[in-house]
Amino acid sequence: MDLIIRILLCIIFPPLAVYDKGCGSILLVLLLTCLGWLPGTIVALILCLADKNKIGGK
Repeated sequence: MDLIIRILLCIIFPPLAVYDKGCGSILLVLLLTCLGWLPGTIVALILCLADKNKIGGK
């Protein structure tokens, strides 16, 4: 359920989806989202899904 909410946040507002990754990630995603919605969304999805895979999907 948490993963579904995280993915929806990545699509709707990417910087909010990576708030727990740190200031650098938030700024990167915010900048990319300002330049274009798709780049910010892609990076946010990568960050969220990579973190989920690293901890074993729990």
